[in-house]
This record gives sequence, structure tokens and C-alpha cells, in this order.
Amino acid sequence: RELSEMDAEDERDLAEMEELKKTERACLEILKKYDFTEWELMEWNEQQAVFNFLYDSVTLTVVFGPSADGEFFAARPSRSIISLDFESFLDEEQAPPSSCLVQRLIFQFIESRGSWQEKCPTLHYLPQALFDISLVVNRCKILGDELEFLERWGAKFHLLETDVKGTEVKLVFSSSAAFAKFELALALSHEYPSSALPFSVQTHIGNIGEKEIAAVLSSVPVGHHYLQRIVFSIHQNLLQGPR
Repeated sequence: RELSEMDAEDERDLAEMEELKKTERACLEILKKYDFTEWELMEWNEQQAVFNFLYDSVTLTVVFGPSADGEFFAARPSRSIISLDFESFLDEEQAPPSSCLVQRLIFQFIESRGSWQEKCPTLHYLPQALFDISLVVNRCKILGDELEFLERWGAKFHLLETDVKGTEVKLVFSSSAAFAKFELALALSHEYPSSALPFSVQTHIGNIGEKEIAAVLSSVPVGHHYLQRIVFSIHQNLLQGPR
């Protein structure tokens, strides 16, 4: 009798495991429908799900609670979510300044949202949360690429130096043709590139200052490759010859 009870228990366990696997597959199908993804699923089990972003430098751990009453996810009762924890694995001492900036802006966004668990109380809300994070990660990743491009090719646009301090980017321009040298500081946020950047100018040589830069920046629309286009426009409009 004991043996048959154990067999029945084993069968129940196996059936439960099979159900879990089916749920996981169904959840993954739903998550994949959000084709704009910057995340990679590392783990999904009864207790938690782990997602990695940005070349494994940011990890999100989602801890599951009991089933949520009356709510469904992947055609099954939806699980409640106890916590969403973000962790950075970027070695700031070894990483290039552009990567450090990208990481700071991503975590600025994460912190700006307040309690993620309140916004994502059950599995039903998880795809949207992953989408929101992906959007910011993608924009910040492109910004990192832009900075690397400017560091490598900046000289072509009279850009002498690119420096990152916190969430500020300092650009030093120098042109003998325009008899000008100045420093442009741009304050970046996780909303890049969808809003204009606050800036300040320090003139070292010549007469290019805040007024001239403001006129150029006002003509550069926000959007894709905003920082690169700002540099191109300054080069084109202010640094070609005498002013």
C-alpha cells in the first residue's frame, strides 16, 4: 500500500513538472511576441525568472509568489510577483567611459520608476516591464556606439576630445580655420534621444559661445543619432572658416 501511495505521489510530481514545463513554454511564446527585445532569459523555474540585458552586464531577477486570483497568463492562473531586483555586473574600473555612462543612464531609468513590484504585481504585467526596459537599454546602447564613434573619428569633425563625467559628456572642439576652441558640456538622461539636451559652453579661443551653439542646436531635431548629428552640425555650421 505504501508503495502504491509513493507511486501515486511520484506520478503527481511528474504531472506537476510537466505542467510547469508547459506553462514555461507558453510564457516564453507570449514574451517572444514582443519582438523588440533586449533581454535574454537565463532561468525560469517555480521560484523565479532571471533575465540578462546589455551583454550580461545588467541582471533582473523576478521572484514568484502564489497564483493570483482570477488572473490568467498563457491560459493558466497567473503567478503573483514578490520582487523584481536589478543588479549591475559592469566592472566600472575596467569598462570604457561610454559603457559606464550607458549603465548609469539605465539605472537612472530603473530608479526613476519607483517600485517595480507595484507596477508589476503579477506575471500578466511582466512582458510590458521587459519591453519598457528594452526600449531604454536599446537607446542607451546606441548612445554608447555614438560615443565610441566620436572618440574614434572625432578629429574629422574638429572634435579634439570626448570626456564622460557622471552623466555629462564634454566635447572639446578646435579649428584653426575658424580660429576657435571651445568646450561643450551636454547633460544626458535616460530619455535620450527624445528630448533636447541641456548644455553649457566654455570658450577658450575665438568668439563661438553659448549664443552660437544654441542657434545650431535648435536646428538639430531630436531622435536617432542625436549626439552625432549635433557634432556634425557644429562642424558644418561653425568650424569651416572665419566667423
